[in-house]
Amino acid sequence: MSRPLRVIFAGTPDFAAESLAALLASSHRVVAVYTQPDRPAGRGRKLTPSPVKALAQEHGLPVYQPASLKTPEAQSELAALEADIMVVVAYGLILPKAVLDTPRLGCINVHASLLPRWRGAAPIQRAIEAGDAESGVTIMQMDEGLDTGAMLRIARTPITAATTGGTLHDALAAQGGRAMVETLDALAGDGLAATPQPEDDVTYAAKLSKAEAELDFREDAEALAARIRAFNPWPVAWCALGDDRLRLLMAEAHPTPGSESAEPGTLLPHDDDALRIACGERGDRVLRVTRAQLPGGKPLDVRELLKARAERFAPGSRLGRPNQETSA
Repeated sequence: MSRPLRVIFAGTPDFAAESLAALLASSHRVVAVYTQPDRPAGRGRKLTPSPVKALAQEHGLPVYQPASLKTPEAQSELAALEADIMVVVAYGLILPKAVLDTPRLGCINVHASLLPRWRGAAPIQRAIEAGDAESGVTIMQMDEGLDTGAMLRIARTPITAATTGGTLHDALAAQGGRAMVETLDALAGDGLAATPQPEDDVTYAAKLSKAEAELDFREDAEALAARIRAFNPWPVAWCALGDDRLRLLMAEAHPTPGSESAEPGTLLPHDDDALRIACGERGDRVLRVTRAQLPGGKPLDVRELLKARAERFAPGSRLGRPNQETSA
């Protein structure tokens, strides 16, 4: 590697803070940090800095929080930093062409998917929900499109039956930081060839919403189990349990069709460590839920939940709302 690069870092949430931490541990110099304006948080709605801002302040870095990068004032301020490159990780603001063209080496992005699959807002959760066998991070040269830039580096990680949205988030955050520093090292040295994204297999990861977290047990067990894992820890899959909401945190599909057939959502005789729920259009598939949470309670393995509240889960009772409409 030749001389270290002067880097502007732009990011906001915990995922981005992992990349900033990796950058601070590298030989490159962070000349400024850009992050979203402080937002109200907690019960008191107190203005709270982003995780990236908090980390930047710990290291005495200059922090900029413009509401937009489209104004001449914001663009002049950024240009005055004379950065070699800008690293963008889950920043949350659109970078206009004037900003993309300002650093000598342009702007690169750490994206939590294997592009061109899962461009967009929620690539981590959508990969699990869709039943993908693997995910990863792509370091991309940014252009004016939505995650359409040429690829500089790809790192892969498997998705298993135990992978949740939370565990994959943490794995990709660490992986993204390492891959980003490796990319900067290469760019500071002999350079790095960029590969255009293929036009085939483009998919879009729509933003998550609380509305899609309610489960419909007429769906197949594999789809339900994948959604439960994908939506852990947010927005958290749930179903009606009488007048309460039962939050479902971990599940798997039974490997073979159940010998029982019941109305979808019916609780079947449970295992020692799992609730067994009839699902599928004919109620002949079985979803095994191994971790759940009752209102006002802690998330518990089902073994512990049944010890404490077995009366809430009597075989033959129904989960879900009557006449529930099929999910979109």
